[in-house]
Amino acid sequence: MNNRQRAGILTAIIGLIALIALLNASTSASIINWPMEAYLGTVFTIGWLSGVPDWLAYILAIVVFVVVIGIGYKLGSWLYGLVRG
Repeated sequence: MNNRQRAGILTAIIGLIALIALLNASTSASIINWPMEAYLGTVFTIGWLSGVPDWLAYILAIVVFVVVIGIGYKLGSWLYGLVRG
């Protein structure tokens, strides 16, 4: 594993934590419960706004989190390559 991959993984983790914190900014849940609250809130929002079946809303919420991780990884590795040039 090289430094570019490490930077991508670190940025992906920071992006995921930022998304979870953003989605839980106004809840009174403990920090340990934040990931599940963020996931279930995303499921509810997708299901409510689009009217898709429940099983599809759960899958789409997983896709949203995977896309955030992927974008964070690509952004971090690209920025590291840009800085190290």
